[in-house]
Amino acid sequence: MISVNKVFYAHSERFQMQNMNVHIKAGEIVSLIGPNGSGKSTLLRLIARLLKQSEGDIILDGKNIHMMKSADVAKQLAMLPQMHDHQLDLTVKELIEFGRGPHKSWSSRLNKEDEEIVDWALSVTNLEGYEYRLLHSLSGGERQRAWIAMTLAQRTNVLLLDEPTTFLDIVHQLEVMELVKRLNEEFGMTIIMVLHDINQAAQYSDRLLVLKRGKIQYDGIPEEVLCHEMFQHVFGIDVDIFQGSDKPFFTPKRISKRGEERCKQKSVLPLN
Repeated sequence: MISVNKVFYAHSERFQMQNMNVHIKAGEIVSLIGPNGSGKSTLLRLIARLLKQSEGDIILDGKNIHMMKSADVAKQLAMLPQMHDHQLDLTVKELIEFGRGPHKSWSSRLNKEDEEIVDWALSVTNLEGYEYRLLHSLSGGERQRAWIAMTLAQRTNVLLLDEPTTFLDIVHQLEVMELVKRLNEEFGMTIIMVLHDINQAAQYSDRLLVLKRGKIQYDGIPEEVLCHEMFQHVFGIDVDIFQGSDKPFFTPKRISKRGEERCKQKSVLPLN
């Protein structure tokens, strides 16, 4: 589905991404986690073709993404960046209609099919009845769902989300994450997202990629990746790890005094 092959990218002398190799399968939910400045958003932006690597290839559905027309990329892949302007003087419906842009010529109007897709995006994101609300009048969770609805109107198979729950309270975070899960389960969307909340990443992802200093340190299912050595090696902290009803989760204990180690054996505490 998506392959990052031997990619090199540097935006300063202090940060380099060297020989990056990632393969994302169709239908996966993959979360990128790691400390600030580890390269999570950079990798996402490289996949979205918002940045250009100096070496290597990024393949989208069998085609080199930099050899494709922008409109063709936008028909297969949608990205919601971390920061977007909620002060835009637009209604929810007007925002969502922008998602039809890759399928239209510059001057053409929306047709019946476009309107049906906009209505579908409103329905999927539980925004029916909000069509004519201005963006700045919405709550944080409602606004984030409106932006996601815009990406859905592109009707792509791949959705990239850069910190979709940042600045939201816990209820609105869960609303967004449950929507992500629904998009994957009901519509088969491949979703790649950057998350700072590691427990949320473990709960909602099929697979975790852990980055540090521009390199992937761990790649696997949450049960394999969430181990004491990973937290010590990547984040420099000691943790307790518990097994929930479905996925593992952790609580931090202290800053680690151990050296950098690799995962050898995971110790999981029972959940009383």
